Amino acid sequence: MGMNTSRLLIALLATMFVVEPAGATSATGEELVVQTPMSAFVVDTMLAEFVEHVREKAGVVVKTRVLRAGTPVSHQAIVAWNGQPDADVFWGGEPALFDDLATRKLLAKFDVPADVWNSIPATLGTPKAIALKHPDRWWVGTALEVYGLVFSPRLLKRLGVAEPQDWDDVLNPRLKGQIAQCTPTRSSSSHATYQVILQAKGDAAGWPWLKRLAANTGTFVTSSREVPTVVARGDFALGFGVPSYYAFEEKLAGFDIRFVAPKYAFVTPEPFAVLAGAKHPRMAKLFLSFLLSARGQQLLMERGLFSVVPKYKVHGPPGSTAELAVQLTGGIRSFFDPPVTNIYDDAIARSRYRDVNERFDKEIWALWRERHH
Repeated sequence: MGMNTSRLLIALLATMFVVEPAGATSATGEELVVQTPMSAFVVDTMLAEFVEHVREKAGVVVKTRVLRAGTPVSHQAIVAWNGQPDADVFWGGEPALFDDLATRKLLAKFDVPADVWNSIPATLGTPKAIALKHPDRWWVGTALEVYGLVFSPRLLKRLGVAEPQDWDDVLNPRLKGQIAQCTPTRSSSSHATYQVILQAKGDAAGWPWLKRLAANTGTFVTSSREVPTVVARGDFALGFGVPSYYAFEEKLAGFDIRFVAPKYAFVTPEPFAVLAGAKHPRMAKLFLSFLLSARGQQLLMERGLFSVVPKYKVHGPPGSTAELAVQLTGGIRSFFDPPVTNIYDDAIARSRYRDVNERFDKEIWALWRERHH
């Protein structure tokens, strides 16, 4: 093992941590290990329900473990495992990284019943189609997740600012010092949103736009999860580049917070793949079947995501968790109902990933820190 590889593995181990959901003790040999960048708010709920589902249906007790790390770090870990993975599945993140793992032969094909597979459209959005599943069944989407804006209606009203609908609304001079965001170097959702702005506006207009955003920014928090928290607390009026389920977690905690997905907002189908060499392939496939079932899709929608199957819409009795999710997004029940406009190009984003981060550090982050410290 070379020095660079050793350092990579040390870095990966330092950034990943293990979570065992409550009640997930098991009989010997029945286990499921998930590598994911997704929030514990979503993953732990789904695993707990899966454990109960398998116990009821098959009388089997399954032990579950979560290896949680950001999408790029999760991808690097799987590459470093090189076919001898410590996890069974990779769940959540950007489809391009799953395509890369398939090319490297680090994913295993899986069998999904034809009716389930066909219920998931191949793509979503125009003019740039977002893949919702791999045509050769190396991965499949499980839920639609969007990165947008969170805001406090109360604080915006106090500032005399209309509730945002488009990206340009965050540049309102009255929002100076009122925006929270995470740096694109620390957050994949923030980075993806920066890429959306740059691809939509072009570099010539995009970078000045991001600098104006920074001028209105009162804080750069250490992770995208913290953005809706500081907005919910009333410290800031608006948060930029936030996954909707993070906002929903605050909504369920009783805070007055709203979420909006502006035009061109980044959408991921939260892909799921079984890793080549997985030690527990049977449990991996059972978990996928559970996620794509009517029950699994309903649970995901109750966590603030949207179904990857058009026939399932967010719906529940008045006051239910599902209806709170609808309130959060201003009435959206399915991402297949409103037209999704997507211009995000994975290939372009990957080719300039490091360049975007380095330019941010030099032209935005360094100057912002100088002004605020």
